Amino acid sequence: MIRSMTAYASAEVATPAGALTCELRAVNHRYLELSPRLPEDMRSVESALRERIATRLSRGKVDVIVRRGESRGESLQVDNAMIGRLSELASDMEARFPSMRIEFTELLRFPGVLQHAQVDQDAQQGLMLEVLDRALDAFTATREREGAKLGDMLRERLDAVERVVADVRGWMPEIRAALRARLESRLADLKQPADPGRLEQELVLQVTRSDVDEELDRLSTHISETRRVLGLKEPVGRRLDFLMQEFNREANTLGSKSVDARTTNAAVELKVLIEQMREQVQNIE
Repeated sequence: MIRSMTAYASAEVATPAGALTCELRAVNHRYLELSPRLPEDMRSVESALRERIATRLSRGKVDVIVRRGESRGESLQVDNAMIGRLSELASDMEARFPSMRIEFTELLRFPGVLQHAQVDQDAQQGLMLEVLDRALDAFTATREREGAKLGDMLRERLDAVERVVADVRGWMPEIRAALRARLESRLADLKQPADPGRLEQELVLQVTRSDVDEELDRLSTHISETRRVLGLKEPVGRRLDFLMQEFNREANTLGSKSVDARTTNAAVELKVLIEQMREQVQNIE
């Protein structure tokens, strides 16, 4: 399954303490690297969050942002003992300083007077994982859509590589004949006649040095293997990255053995196509 490592998704669930939102953002990375940002009172859920994500993703640098919205009034509690003490203190101050007026809302602002209702930790973890699963579902769907586009682009480039390989195969008999004619012409220009046996040896040597059948065969093998890998139902980014290295190695050898402008240009075109594929493979999980 071709999946991009670059994606964004979010999800939200309603809770008694307010809306719980989870956002996932990812870019390409060699391994799976998670960077969670959670509300302070939800740090205990981080381990379970990491485990849940690791079962769904294998590569990418992923930012996980969890936010909780404004709490509704019913989730707040008043510390009656504290506000009672503050009220007594306020009455005492008003008796001592008649011009001073203390409003009730000012008492509520005193630290510790208003408190959030106690949250069930198990329920909180369940809600956290629920919103995470929803975000992961949307995140995976986005990755797969982007991955499908990457897969189409890679298959187009593979078709182009295959055409270049076929062209070079078709040129080789003509290139070998031209190499023989060029060698014979050079030997004919010598003042002394060349030994026919020596001519054949030199011809065999030149043909061997310029023979690219093995490179063409390996390129064809890499094309077939890449197409097979693109159809697998598992993360394939690392395999494709390795195959791109192998493609590049054969293209370089093809260029170094070239004795004809056509094969030189073909090697350059191959390297351009391979580099285009390699750049996109870096984004595949």
